[in-house]
Amino acid sequence: MYLSLAGFRVVKARDGFEALALAREERPDLVLMDLGLPGIDGCEATRRLKQDRATRDVPVVALTAQAPPTGNLLEAAGFEAVITKPCLPDELAEQAHRFVRRRVAGTHPLA
Repeated sequence: MYLSLAGFRVVKARDGFEALALAREERPDLVLMDLGLPGIDGCEATRRLKQDRATRDVPVVALTAQAPPTGNLLEAAGFEAVITKPCLPDELAEQAHRFVRRRVAGTHPLA
């Protein structure tokens, strides 16, 4: 809700399979991916997004209340960053704006 109030058009998925379908259909500028999605988890959904020619360039940020997996698991799945919940709404919106600005400008999200 807060991201909508901050000016973003938000599309929500109920599970990992719906997230894949919506990302392919909507071609978003950013995906905030929960790690604990039903169906397929956020890591697997992100791997699939990054393997799909239509969605591989979309930045995917893990948004999770879980302790992030250790090692390079998130990076190997294709996540550009991790935002841990709870997070302040203003910080979430600023992070989202940062990724979207870089995507629109054509620069790498971590630049």
